[in-house]
Amino acid sequence: MSALICGSLAFDSIMVFHDHFKNHILPEKIHMLNVSFLVPEMRREFGGCAGNIAYNLKLLGSTPQIMATCGADFAPYAAHLDKLNISRQHIRHVEDSFTAQAFITTDLSDNQITAFHPGAMNFSHLNHVNQASDVTIGIISPDGRDGMLQHAREFQEAGTPFIFDPGQGMPMFDGNDLMAFVELADYVTVNDYEAELLQTRTGKTLDELAQLVKALIVTRGELGSHIYADGQVIDIPCARASEVLDPTGCGDAYRAGLLHGIANGMDWATTGRLASLLGAIKIAHRGGQNHAPSLNDIKQLFKAEFGYDFA
Repeated sequence: MSALICGSLAFDSIMVFHDHFKNHILPEKIHMLNVSFLVPEMRREFGGCAGNIAYNLKLLGSTPQIMATCGADFAPYAAHLDKLNISRQHIRHVEDSFTAQAFITTDLSDNQITAFHPGAMNFSHLNHVNQASDVTIGIISPDGRDGMLQHAREFQEAGTPFIFDPGQGMPMFDGNDLMAFVELADYVTVNDYEAELLQTRTGKTLDELAQLVKALIVTRGELGSHIYADGQVIDIPCARASEVLDPTGCGDAYRAGLLHGIANGMDWATTGRLASLLGAIKIAHRGGQNHAPSLNDIKQLFKAEFGYDFA
């Protein structure tokens, strides 16, 4: 299986403020806000949806291809991908730009203040799906707006089945745009909040949207997920995590499970359970790419959790 993953590559700088934001932000002065937070803890992680999805697919023994754009500061990420033996063939370097970056400050109540710089993501339209070969399935995850629209059309023209995964990119699109994505895609995956937004913007119910694709997948956090397929709603349980440390990248891990299951002809119950398990493995580790189970570990965990083997 070779999946083409169109989406973002990013550096995540995560800082911890050892207090509560509310103690330092005065409501009556919000119109002239000027605050500074001392953050003695900081870590920098490799992230971005495309990078995270590819990382998890590699754990499953697949051969992911990343189609993304990066900036002049990409060298550490490039070395990371080389170490993982993940191809950089379709990662375009954009001069005079930064790789996308998120700067996240978290307080002791897990409130977050995030600044996101898209950088080279804005040039994702310079990449074209037909530049990749031997692709059996694709996914469009959050990326530059023009690139997402273009890649959806190109997947459809190439006859390559793909998942539409709008994620945090959904606010960039109106109802007509979202309907165009759904009509071009073979599969759609959203979380429960995005599902509500998708219905509001398109004017369609989940049942109506599901009729336009082979499957509509809605993740629901600790409640598991629902897969609308073949005229039914398949309830997927949430796999148990050894501990809950960091949800960053859990959705991407789940999507890797979807890609692997679809490409390998698994039934929806098994595909959803594999996706759920990958999310549970990830949440027990900080960052999107720091969990490192072997494929055999994943298979053993799957059987222990669900009572049967996956192919």
